[in-house]
Amino acid sequence: MEYGILGLIILVADIYAIYQVLTSGASTLAKILWTLLILLLPVVGLIIWLIAGPRGGSVAA
Repeated sequence: MEYGILGLIILVADIYAIYQVLTSGASTLAKILWTLLILLLPVVGLIIWLIAGPRGGSVAA
């Protein structure tokens, strides 16, 4: 039962991450690559996206 709940949480987080990628201001190629990474490696891809993913509107000063 615990693995089912954990899997559901990962699924929801992945869907959220993919939605954020697709609605970001990143280039089309970046969107495709991030989406593929998240789909092919759900847990690792999500962690990488959280650390280094495209951020809409944040610019380093």
